[in-house]
Amino acid sequence: MTENSELTASFTELYGRAPEGIWAAPGRVNLIGEYTDFNDGFVMPLALPHTARAAVARRADGELRLHSTDVPGGVVRLRIDELAPQQGHGWAAYPAGVVWALREAGHPVTGADIQLTSTVPTGAGLSSSAALEVVTAFALNDLFELGLSAQELAVLGQRAENAFVGVPCGIMDQMASACCTEGHALHLDTRDLTMRQVPFDLAAGGLRLLVVDTQVKHALGDGAYAERRAGCEAGAAALGVRTLREVPYDSLGAALDTLAGSGVDESVVRYVRHVVSDNQRVEQVMALLDAGDVRAAGPVLDAGHASLRDDLRVSCPELDLVVSAAVAAGALGARMTGGGFGGSAIVLVEEEQADMVAKSVLEAFAAAGHATPRIFPAVPSAGARRLG
Repeated sequence: MTENSELTASFTELYGRAPEGIWAAPGRVNLIGEYTDFNDGFVMPLALPHTARAAVARRADGELRLHSTDVPGGVVRLRIDELAPQQGHGWAAYPAGVVWALREAGHPVTGADIQLTSTVPTGAGLSSSAALEVVTAFALNDLFELGLSAQELAVLGQRAENAFVGVPCGIMDQMASACCTEGHALHLDTRDLTMRQVPFDLAAGGLRLLVVDTQVKHALGDGAYAERRAGCEAGAAALGVRTLREVPYDSLGAALDTLAGSGVDESVVRYVRHVVSDNQRVEQVMALLDAGDVRAAGPVLDAGHASLRDDLRVSCPELDLVVSAAVAAGALGARMTGGGFGGSAIVLVEEEQADMVAKSVLEAFAAAGHATPRIFPAVPSAGARRLG
């Protein structure tokens, strides 16, 4: 039995009828550009083969029924006209938030039965929540014939996470899940959502990008993410700009001098330095990909990690160990990816050295007494789509 037929069968057993279709939306890993999206900056994610899948059928009675094969417990039953922000609901808040956001925007969603399953690791910084939001949005868009674009659905997914769930994330995760294409990284300008699909065929160049899931779970709703977003906004206000995107890299030194003399907290100065320099790193990596010199991106990844560790201070000992062990073993470059405080790192390696580097990371974790990390290759994959 295929995965889709299994999902169809479980939906039918659960709800007493067959689904009207099955959809998938991927998790993502971000190559470069972290904490830049809510500053109107640049990012460069790629979709992973790991997906959230949803079997869905419409309802006309205003009831929303949600079930996940990955979470213990029964069906979550909600009335769509009673949905309101930040009421809890656990994992179900992500798909429920999408229904709320669609209806808030005036779209005629009248209820649904949804069965979800996911292979995107949770708490690993790989956008498991965005995958849930985007797969729900794509399914409802098709079933209710809303006519929304992938970009519009991503924005609604972000609104669900910001307003309904209460996590002030930027737009990168939802855009990556909705809009990435196979074999490419997505260069996204989060200010106007213009995007470019950048060819990213590492295998052809004898390279591999490894994802190392440290198994250290992070929770971005705990205030640390929001504190950094507020700090970035304070820095922009002190510099007299709307967002930090408006600070050119070649003016960074002067901007930092201005902040140092303005009385803002020292952390704000660090956050500004990270965001402006990471925007520049995204542009560096895109130029290197365009020039066919992917190997030269390694040091840019290293610099990105140092900035996240020292300026933004969102790393952790396990993430730092991945980077140091991988680079010591011959990796071209490595950095933490995602929101941090745990989660995953990426490692750029020569194909013939990939196994050795992975072995070195595993040995370093064992020697440090950490849990065994999960290591797998990042294969640029397709964005959200209907499967059947």
